[in-house]
Formats: sequence, structure tokens, C-alpha cells
Amino acid sequence: MPDDLSGLTRDTLLVDALSERYLAYALSTIMSRSLPDVRDGLKPVHRRLVFAMHQLRLDPTAGFKKCARIVGDVMGKFHPHGDASIYDAMVRLAQTFAARFPLVEGQGNFGNIDGDNAAAMRYTEARLTEVAKALLAGIDDDAVDFRATYDGEEHEPVVLPGGFPNLLANGAAGIAVGMATSIPPHNAREVCAAAIHLVRHPDASTADLLAHMPGPDFPTGGVLVEDRASLLAAYESGRGGFRMRAKWEVERARHGTWTIVVTEIPYQVQKARLIEQIAQLLEDKKLPLLADVRDESTDVIRMVFEPRTRGVEPEVLMETLFRATALESRFPLNMNVLTADRTPVVLGLKAVLRAWLDHREIVLVRRSQHRLAAIERRLEILDGFLAVFLNLDEVIRIIRFEDEPKPTLMATFTLNDVQAEAILNMRLRSLRRLEEVEIRKEHAALTKERAGMQKLLGSEALRWDRITAELGETQAKFGSGPLGDRRTRLGDAPAAIEVSSEAFVEREPISVILSDKGWLRAVKGHLAEGAELKFKEGDKLRLMVACETTDRLCLFGTQGRAYTLKAGDLPRGRGDGQPVRLIAEMTNEDDVLALFVLRDGVRYLLASSAGRGFLVKSEELLSDRRAGKQVLNLRPGEAAALCASANGDHVAVIGDNKKLLVFPLDQVPEMPRGAGVMLQKYRDGGMRDAKVFRLADGLTWKLGEKTRTETGLRDWLGERAQAGRLPPNGFPKSGKFG
Repeated sequence: MPDDLSGLTRDTLLVDALSERYLAYALSTIMSRSLPDVRDGLKPVHRRLVFAMHQLRLDPTAGFKKCARIVGDVMGKFHPHGDASIYDAMVRLAQTFAARFPLVEGQGNFGNIDGDNAAAMRYTEARLTEVAKALLAGIDDDAVDFRATYDGEEHEPVVLPGGFPNLLANGAAGIAVGMATSIPPHNAREVCAAAIHLVRHPDASTADLLAHMPGPDFPTGGVLVEDRASLLAAYESGRGGFRMRAKWEVERARHGTWTIVVTEIPYQVQKARLIEQIAQLLEDKKLPLLADVRDESTDVIRMVFEPRTRGVEPEVLMETLFRATALESRFPLNMNVLTADRTPVVLGLKAVLRAWLDHREIVLVRRSQHRLAAIERRLEILDGFLAVFLNLDEVIRIIRFEDEPKPTLMATFTLNDVQAEAILNMRLRSLRRLEEVEIRKEHAALTKERAGMQKLLGSEALRWDRITAELGETQAKFGSGPLGDRRTRLGDAPAAIEVSSEAFVEREPISVILSDKGWLRAVKGHLAEGAELKFKEGDKLRLMVACETTDRLCLFGTQGRAYTLKAGDLPRGRGDGQPVRLIAEMTNEDDVLALFVLRDGVRYLLASSAGRGFLVKSEELLSDRRAGKQVLNLRPGEAAALCASANGDHVAVIGDNKKLLVFPLDQVPEMPRGAGVMLQKYRDGGMRDAKVFRLADGLTWKLGEKTRTETGLRDWLGERAQAGRLPPNGFPKSGKFG
């Protein structure tokens, strides 16, 4: 340290010192650690790994070397960081479930999809793959710039030539200071197809490119369920996300049983942790539709899910799993990369492809110039050889007898220094006549190649034709077979599946029984009419409804309210059940008028004791409240007198005055709620009963144990709200149709 600086103290604000040092750290993280280069898609540690393995001659056809040797070379020559971080990066490049197109071929334990770590580096071996070889193609032909390593003793490439679309094909992920990157892997064949389209149509839109490259292609497969509009917006801006789901199928077994088998899971989801998550949710009773989960995987994923009941729909079971577990996950898209001038920028799909193609053109020009210079040097030497082959005796004499043969050769045959040196270094074997023929052939071939190179360097169109041909070769080489075939299936955005509470109930037949004193219960199976039932002393059967445990029942009270009961929740067993007033919020003055199964699309005729009524759809009778829903509005002193299915084309009404009126059903309005219209006119009393029927079938009523049907109803046909006339002979004295 100079004497004038020794012991010097300078005051600096803490905020300035911290900001200066933190900015230096942030820039180092962004530029040299976390963000990939848009040209070769690699971070520095990955680039140094690939280059170090290239220096060790670990080509795809060479033998394997210990990973410890590779990590040591990388750490000692290029990457002054810990060996663990270098080995972890190398392992990821070799994992087939992490890298879509692995750059490293591993031998030994390199971890698995369950989340188990790789073996120690002293036990594993590695070499480069054909993909890495394509990335390195041209590295020795002055295709890219080199820079000094951290200690100044070696040189490393600033970027690789990038003959493979690595950024999009393998993706990238990293977190820097104040920014991050997340790029999913894609199919190399599709990326090359999109790049070829962009070369041929420079003004192509992102939508045009997505026609060739429809979305990510993850190494673990799965199903992409993002809608097309969201995909387009994400690739257009460089920011967004993709929703992934596991691939599943139903396996049927005997007696109607079935299981669901999952064969592919979303990217970066650890299978063992996923099984643990599902098992914990089962233990916490948060997956009521699932009975058990088994992991039957080998090297192929096979997760088996058993439903709690076979009546559950497979789609509903999977919907509950997708909502609660990592069987559905979202992969973010943030194409934040370093451009050619080392600037971090978020780019859209078209800009990323354009940057890679521009880099390929630069590489092509530099390789062509390097080759052209080599051709020029070789032609220069060959010209010298041809000049002396015509005068071999003189050349031999000069070399044998002249003290300084080199200047003499240069003066005698008009040679330059390079040509003279090459002649002096020529072997005697090369003086054969056959060698002269070979030299002339080589000279002609190189002259032709030089003309082609000069033409290529002078024409931009020819350069892009060459790049298009190279893209086609890459597409053919890496776009087919087990490595190149698309793994992630492209699906449509899933339709919303409503997971109702009925889905959690096993479907089985039951009979719902309502006693005369208002006790409600359900028994297993559909009981035949007249079956022996037990009730409390003095009680008897009022209503019995055959249904299933997944059905919903409508209980309609005399106060005009509709209550929805879930059949599966009704009390069951050998007891007497529960009072209906505890199940539905009814007062002591209210009574049950009707109990029936709700079916979609069915209409019902509601009527009051005063003879007013209307039609209502079954959907309007649904209510989630225990207090029910007021549907039929009543006046003081009135009660609901009828709630019956309106299956027919005419209505028959009879009142307390014992007069019968028949009129068309279409004269009764359909309403969601109200007091209704007058069905029959009364001077005294009100309505006793009503029935909807088909006029062509006739009007039927019960007479004791028998029934009677009257088809000649012309005398009773009229208009709504008329008084009617006395019913036919034989009509029940009770005034009820039965």
C-alpha cells in the first residue's frame, strides 16, 4: 500500500456504503448466477460444466469419468464456488424427470422423482449427451468469444454456439436480487418448427408461432389445461402461468367396482411428498370421497386411488383431489433472460426466438470466416507445393548444397515465408508423383469451397437458408423417438364440476316413511305397498316414498312452505325416527301436505283451500334453509290444500259444494311464487281436491279398493274459475280423487 494511503480514514454515510455494496452483490447475482443467457439458455455454472466436460473429451461416444473429477475441474479452473452447488447443478442436467433434454448422461444413482438425492459424486460418473454436443458445435472454430477465468490462467466461453434451442427446450428457473426467471421446457421439434416459420415469415405473430409450438412439454408428462387465450397472452408478454394436471384413467373391476390410476404427475412435484400429502388429508378426513391411496410405482409412475363408494363419479373424485392436492399445480412463466449485451429483460416468445436466431447467424458468419481463413492458409501452402513439384531436382539441390536454403527457395520460386517453411518441412514421402495428384485434387476442392464460403458471407439470404437447413437437421435429430415425442398432452380448460354434498353419500335404495303423527324415518330398500311396518302405539302410516340416498325430497306443508330434505341425512335404523318438526322448522299448527322426490324439469300444481292455485317448477321448490321457502302465499284462514305433479293436459277440480269442473291446464299460469289464480268459483266453502290428467285417458278416481275411469267428460268441460256441475254417478262421497 502506498505510504500516502496508509492509515487513511474517510467518513462515508452508512446508507451509501450499504447501497454500493448491495448493488455490486445484486449485479453479480443477476449477471453471473441466476439468469440464463437468451442465446444458449445456460447459466454460468451450467456453461462451465459443459465446457469443462468438453475439455475432458467426455463426448457421447467416449467413456464415463467420475463426477468428482469433473466437479474438481470446474471448481479449480472456472467456477470459484462450493463443490456441492456445482454437483447439484450437474445432477439436475442429468435427471430425465427434471431436464426435458438432458445435457449430461449419468451413470449411477442420480436421484429419482420421489425426491431422493443423488449419490455422492465419488460414486457417480458422467459424460455429455448429443444435445450438449449440439450446443458446443463450433466452439473450436472461433464461433464465440472467450474471456479469462477468475484467476487469469485459463479462458472460458462467454456463451456457447447454441446449435440446440436450449432455453425453450429445457427451460430455466432462478431467483436473483429483485427479479426471477421461470421458463418451462418445450418440445424441441416444435421449437425448431416455430423458428423455421419465423425465418420464413419475419412478421409472424405470436399466435402464428403457437400454431407450431402449442405450449410447454414437461419431462414428466401430465395434461396442460390452460385455455388458448391465456396461453397466447402469456407468450405475448413473457409473463403468465400454466395449469397442469395429472394424467389419470379409470380401471374397472368386478361387481361394478373401480379404481383411478394416475400415470403422470405435474412437473416438479415429488411423488413421495404428494403421497404423504394425500395420506395426511385422508387422516384429517378432508377427502371424504377417497378410501385409500397406494403407490405401485416402479420406474413408471402408478398411483392407485380407491373411492369410498362405487356410486361416486370418477370425475367428481378427481375434482376433489385436484382442488386439495398437488395433482393440479401451476407453473409460472417469467421469461426474464440476459440479452446479448448482458441486459436482463423479460421477452415474449417471438423475441426469444429472434434473439436465438440472430445468435445462430453470428455463429454461422464467424465459423464461415474461420473456415475461410483456414482454406486461404491451406491454399497458400498448396500453391507453393505445386510450384516446386515442377522443379523437384532444383529444390533438392538447393536444400542439399545451399547454406541458407530458405531465402534461396523464396527467391528462386517466388515463394513467401509460409510456403518456403512448408516445403522445407515436407517429408520425402510427399515427393511421389501420386502425391502431386492428391495435392491438385485438394487444391480444386478447397478452391470450390472457398468460392462457396465467399458467396455465403456475401449473401444474407443464403445464410438464412443455411440456418433453416440446420434447424431442419436439429428437428430431425432430436424431434422423434422416445426423447423427441411430445409427452405433455394438450387438453382444454376443464369445465366446472360441482362437487355437491350428494357426491359424498353412497347411492342405495331406501324407503322414506312418514307416520300419521309426524314421525319421519328411512329404511333400507324399496318396500312393497302393504309391507308390515312398526309404529308407536296409536300411530300408523301416512306416506311412503321410494327413493335413493342421493335424492332430495320436497316436504310441502299446509302453510305453503317447501322444505328440501336430503334422503341420505334422514334418520335410519330400527327406531321410530324423528319428529318431522325437528327436521323441518314447522310449528305445531302446520302439517305435512305432500312428500315426494324432486326431479328436474317436473312441474307441480299448488292450490290453496280457497281454490286459488298455479304451476311451479321443481327448481323453485328447492331451499337450503331449514326454515324452508314460502312458495304459496295464503290469506288468513286459508291453508295449502294441494301439491301434486302436473303431468297431463287438463285439470279436474272439485269443491266443498260437490261440483266438478274440468278445464285445460294451459289456463293455469306458471309462477315461482304467489297466491295463484282462481281455479273454481265457490259461493260457500272452498276447494276439496284437484287432479291433473290427460283428457284422452279419462279421469280416474278410487272407489274403495277399486278404481273407475270416466272418459265422457264433455258435460264438465269448461273454463277456469267457473262453478262446474255435480260429478258423475259413483264419484266418492268424500269428494277426493284418491
